[in-house]
This record gives sequence, C-alpha cells and structure tokens, in this order.
Amino acid sequence: MKIAIAHDYLIQMGGAERVVEVFHHMYPDAPIFTTVFNGSRLTDNLKDADIRASWLQKIPGVKTNFKGVLPLYPMAIRDLDFRGYDIVLSSSSAFMKSIQVPESTFHLCYCHTPMRFAWDYDTYMERQSNSGLFKRLLKVYMQRLKSWDQRTSKNVNQFVANSSVVKKRIQNYYHRDADVIFPPINTARFTSSSSIGDYYLIVSRLVSYKRIDLAVEAFNRNGLKLYIVGDGPDRKRLEGMAKDNVSFLGRLEDGEVTGLMSQCRAFIFPGEEDFGITPLEANAAGRPVIAYQAGGALDTIVPYVNGVFFQNQEVDDLLKAIHEVESYPWDIGQIMGHARKFDEQAFMVQFKQYVEQAYINFLKGG
Repeated sequence: MKIAIAHDYLIQMGGAERVVEVFHHMYPDAPIFTTVFNGSRLTDNLKDADIRASWLQKIPGVKTNFKGVLPLYPMAIRDLDFRGYDIVLSSSSAFMKSIQVPESTFHLCYCHTPMRFAWDYDTYMERQSNSGLFKRLLKVYMQRLKSWDQRTSKNVNQFVANSSVVKKRIQNYYHRDADVIFPPINTARFTSSSSIGDYYLIVSRLVSYKRIDLAVEAFNRNGLKLYIVGDGPDRKRLEGMAKDNVSFLGRLEDGEVTGLMSQCRAFIFPGEEDFGITPLEANAAGRPVIAYQAGGALDTIVPYVNGVFFQNQEVDDLLKAIHEVESYPWDIGQIMGHARKFDEQAFMVQFKQYVEQAYINFLKGG
C-alpha cells in the first residue's frame, strides 16, 4: 500500500507532533504533507522525513506568524495532491482533516480535536489581549469557518479520536462516529529518581486557554517553587503576574525536561486538554499529576493511582489538590506502571492493525 501522512502544520513540537513522529516511524517511506513547517523546530525523529509543504511555506514571515494567515489555510490544503496514494492518514486539530483525496483513496483522520479556536471560540479567546473589535470581527469569521469545517468533515472516511471527549465533539459537531485510540507515550525516555526536588512543574505552550495563570496565582499564594517549561504568546502576561518563586525556563531539550519531570514534587495540569501527553510523561518518570477534572485527563488520571483531580478552575481548589498530593504516600512503581499502558509500542501495534482492517472495510464498501 502507498501511504501518505498529513498534518496541520509543523511549527511547534507538541503532543500532536509526537503522534506524527510515531506515524513516521511506522511508515518511514510515507511523505508528510503539511501547510507550513519550521525546519529549525523539527525534532530529530523528523529530520529525515520527506516533508512536503503547501504554497504557504513561501509567504515571508509565515513560520513565526502562522496564525496570521488563518483565512488562507482552507485554500492551501485544497491544492495538496494526494493522487496515487492508497491511504492518507491525517493528523488534525484544525484544517488537515478537510483535505480532498481521490475516491479510490482511503482517508483516515486521527483527530486531536475539531478546531478548538472555532468551535470553542469564547473560551479560546477570553484571555487574549486583542481589542474587542478584533475579537468581534474574528468571531464572525469563525462562524463561516465552522460551517466549512462541518461540511468538509464528509471528506473523511473514518475518524479516530484521541480521547473520549474528542469522540463526543466529533459526534456533536460533525455528526460522525469515531473510535478512540489514545496517543502514544515514549515511556522509554523516562526514568524515576531516588531524590525528589522542592519544586512543582508545568510543561506547556504558554497560551491563555491552557490556564497557566491559574497555577501562577496558586503558587503566588502558597509560596512553593513552580518551574514552567515552554514558551508562547502568553508568557509576558504570566511573567508579569508571577512572584519570585515562579520560574519561567523557556524551551528546553528533551533530556532536560525528562530530568525535571523525574524530580518534581508533582506535575501541574491546570487546563482542559483534548488528551494531554505531558501528564503521562510525568507519570512515566514516576511522578503524580494534579489535573483539572475535565477533557482528556478523565481518560488518563486515576485518583490516588497516578494523580489527583481538582474540580473547579479556581485557586482554592488547586491549592487543596496540592495539599492532597503532599500528604499521600505515592507508589512510584504503580505510577510508572500506569503510564506504560499508553506506551508507543502498544499504540503502533494497535493502530497498524486498525488501519489495515479499516482499509479492508473501505475496499469492501463497508
């Protein structure tokens, strides 16, 4: 079978891009189609990939302002050529699920979420610093984008959701069914540590909807150390509100992140995510997670096995959960064992079998 991989954009390396890395490992000869990519940001696992970008790649400044060309993405993906492929695997949280493929080509979409910035616009934008007029105009455009997104969901032959909450969104927004296959975790990267530090940890893109501000406010109040790894448009605002016990470390190499995970007192996960790979990575290093009780965390956090929940996105609730973590006798082996259930080796076996069976059903017209 001749296979192609398609992904929204390869500009920042997050959880969705980790999935693309695994797809590339599974199908190393498959080209990766994308709208735009930044070669300096690619992980080592994607350096040898055959990456084919759309004409957006030629626009000056697009690599640093890829959100600024938002209206152009539907046109850019329309021009991608998938003729000659038996299977196209799209990895999408935005536009790539809407690609057009020949009728004889099977399109399976691994959906990280229907585009959050359109379907949950108010939550996505509520802490953005843009003017009120800009937000109102953008909201009008998002209504059109939602209609386009819903209409082009018919371009997908089979949806696979990365979590139970995403499965529900696919049903609600696209009126389509989806099977759930959880994303892969490279647990081999992580080892536990015999010495635990005096800090808590966040590893995240710094964007407003991830609610890093909630954690900053909580640690401003309790005075404990919080290390925040990552960068993004919300960093300046967050730094402006943080006290001296909250440290912003920027982007770090994978090895530095794994070291920090193995020695943190706990990993903080304050936002509602579609799935959330980083909490399971912290688990793979033997550390418990404090997570907001919503989204993908409902699939991965088992209270008092690998972490605790806080119910409301309020400072008092988070502070209470931090106290719970401090007072509970965590079993490091149990935490690591839980993470291994999501290991990428198991994912590759399951996903490859799923793709092959789905393709057979497609050929049979099922």
